[in-house]
Amino acid sequence: MTWKTLDDMDLAGKIVLTRVDINVPVKDGAVTDATRITRIVPTIHDILAKGGKPVMLAHFGRPKGEYVPELSLKLTLPALREHLDCDVKFIEKPDRASLEAVPRGTAVLVENTRFAPGEEKNDPDMAAFLASRGEVYCNDAFSAAPRAHATTEGVAHLLPSCAGRLMEAELRALEAALGHPDRPLIAVVGGAKVSTKLALLGNLVEKVDHLFIGGGMANTFLAAEGIHVGKSLCEHDLAVTAREIMDKARGTDCTIHLPLDIVVAREFAAGAAHEVMGIDDCPEDGMILDAGPKTVAEFDSVLSNCRTLIWNGPLGAFEIEPFDTATVKAARAAAEATKSGKLISVAGGGDTVAALNHAGVAEDFTYVSTAGGAFLEWLEGKTLPGVAALQG
Repeated sequence: MTWKTLDDMDLAGKIVLTRVDINVPVKDGAVTDATRITRIVPTIHDILAKGGKPVMLAHFGRPKGEYVPELSLKLTLPALREHLDCDVKFIEKPDRASLEAVPRGTAVLVENTRFAPGEEKNDPDMAAFLASRGEVYCNDAFSAAPRAHATTEGVAHLLPSCAGRLMEAELRALEAALGHPDRPLIAVVGGAKVSTKLALLGNLVEKVDHLFIGGGMANTFLAAEGIHVGKSLCEHDLAVTAREIMDKARGTDCTIHLPLDIVVAREFAAGAAHEVMGIDDCPEDGMILDAGPKTVAEFDSVLSNCRTLIWNGPLGAFEIEPFDTATVKAARAAAEATKSGKLISVAGGGDTVAALNHAGVAEDFTYVSTAGGAFLEWLEGKTLPGVAALQG
């Protein structure tokens, strides 16, 4: 992959249309989690430092091309001003004269781009309108990259374009994990259902050396091998698909690792009575809610010989103790290997961030993506329009 970054652009005195993701949670008119805002700070600060004028383009919620007052980006202004530590001017519909009149050192926020019907349609007229308001385009919204919208894809073709710091970090991390990884390469894929991750599993078995499958997904694979899983979450109708994935893995020299032992309970509740069993011993009224210690030990052993890790999804029902044990222990082992310089670890998607935060190790991984669906689509091998538009 080749794309330009802010380091490649002359921004002095130029208006920089900057696509960001500040689709933050709001309650009673106030931002309740500013994580997405804090992650765009490096990009906005760099543009300002280079003498550019950042004009932030962003969506907020799903207004479907209509003006919805409660989805106005005005709600984010206090949080933006606090975290960007600069003045932020709000403009409903940008015109060139107003943007040129904004003082140096000030960032601009344009109203919710999805209020315009042309945004999600990738209307060429809307893209041309926006492009005429700026001189450089910077995309810092990897999370919006799967969408070919006017502000994520259309404008990129009309102006000199580059990746912002967050987009750059995401792309470099994913390139390190799947593009040209240090091997052996291990992937952890967990979660509730195989059906939501068929494309992901199909792509990974062609790319990785070891694939650990956990969570409810593992039950489907165990059942496909003829193992009784009791009342566990399981997609029995996907048994043939699971076997096809395992057959494909054998043909690509990818070793699939399923649980060697299981943690079983009769109810899904915190502190429920539970016991560790062999995979063949789940009773009819039992539910598999976590992987057991032998499984974690095998993960540790395989991980110790690997150089790169991709992590997506928990190994068990980590939200409820004690069924978080396998996820926490495995995550901490990966964190230790990363801190010691033995491992490049990249994680993201779904419940992954929450699981790593629960284990207290999110800060210790090489990179943790908060892009959710975009992270998964990349791992599935899909082309992301917002990324492709930046490539030259």
